Amino acid sequence: MIKKIETILVDIPTIRPHKLSVATMNTQTLVLVRIICGDGIVGWGEATTIGGLNYGEESPQSIKINIDTHIAPLLIGMRANEIGKAMSKIRKIVQGNRFAKCAIETALLDAQGKRLGIPVSELLGGRVRDSFPVAWTLASGDTSKDIAEAEAMIEKKRHNIFKLKIGVKPLDVDIKHVLEIKKALGEKISVRVDVNQAWTELQAVEGMAALEAGGIDLVEQPVKAEHRDSMGRLAQRFAIAVMADEALHGPLDAYQIAHQSAADVFAVKITQSGGLFPAKQVATIAQMAGIGLYGGTMLEGGVGTAASAQLFATFNDLSYGTELFGPLLLTEEILTESLAYRDFGLNVSNKPGLGIDLDIDKINFFRRAQGFTDTIEAISA
Repeated sequence: MIKKIETILVDIPTIRPHKLSVATMNTQTLVLVRIICGDGIVGWGEATTIGGLNYGEESPQSIKINIDTHIAPLLIGMRANEIGKAMSKIRKIVQGNRFAKCAIETALLDAQGKRLGIPVSELLGGRVRDSFPVAWTLASGDTSKDIAEAEAMIEKKRHNIFKLKIGVKPLDVDIKHVLEIKKALGEKISVRVDVNQAWTELQAVEGMAALEAGGIDLVEQPVKAEHRDSMGRLAQRFAIAVMADEALHGPLDAYQIAHQSAADVFAVKITQSGGLFPAKQVATIAQMAGIGLYGGTMLEGGVGTAASAQLFATFNDLSYGTELFGPLLLTEEILTESLAYRDFGLNVSNKPGLGIDLDIDKINFFRRAQGFTDTIEAISA
């Protein structure tokens, strides 16, 4: 039985300013969800987003309010092991709120995995890989700093795939910045760019031509999400891959983008998809349409990253790697044991559930004051 659902906002500084075309992050607010079951098992989920309403339709505050006010009351008293029934009820009654739904589904899957003594990946069809590459995003905006940061990552064998956030500065400035970094890192290092919808189609034509000539591998969401015809024309015009991100909000979007041939690659994100099972449907549609897969992130902390890793481990194709570096961008770790980053990738836990344990004292320290009980009890996770 689902006994209690808690939603917790945790504010953790980033190791450096993280600049996107829509916002600059100095702190990440993790939205953690804890489901306490009648049998004593506790499941954790996460609904973290980027840049508040600058990026999407949900903010940390709205996620918490909507879970506490509208979603939790629907689930209290239901059987915790009937995940499909619980999520079907939520999706029928609650419109939108994909991030909130993902956190709930993740927590239920974490609890069920612990209950059965198996990793969440086995509840999602079974893993086909135990590790995968992880890209690092260079987002200081300073060419010299980005080159130095990339070279340090390569030296440590932590990352050899890099994505650059561009779109804020004039087109020619951004292109010069990207190509200087690519030249410094060399042909063997993969460099991609994320425009976060900042370009018009004409700007994208000019920019992608220069990036393709300079050896850049991929352009993520070059134009606005609703401009699918533009994305399709760009994908057909250039050999450089076009990746859908903000345009991809679940299985229906995946089907429509595939039908319109509007992308070469899908950035699969569990929160944007509305949960792990919908995200798996997105991946299935991509594979059926011959579209490549990339494991995306909303810069989640350890919980959301572990959940994404459990899902991505089940993907037959992961040809463009993943971007699960979120916990590495934070100054503090909320897990008792950090995720296993090594040899340019992430090893996926095979422990029950998400395979993680949370540091309750650390969460309480960084927890945002709510005006009522500001700490949570240290119940075993």
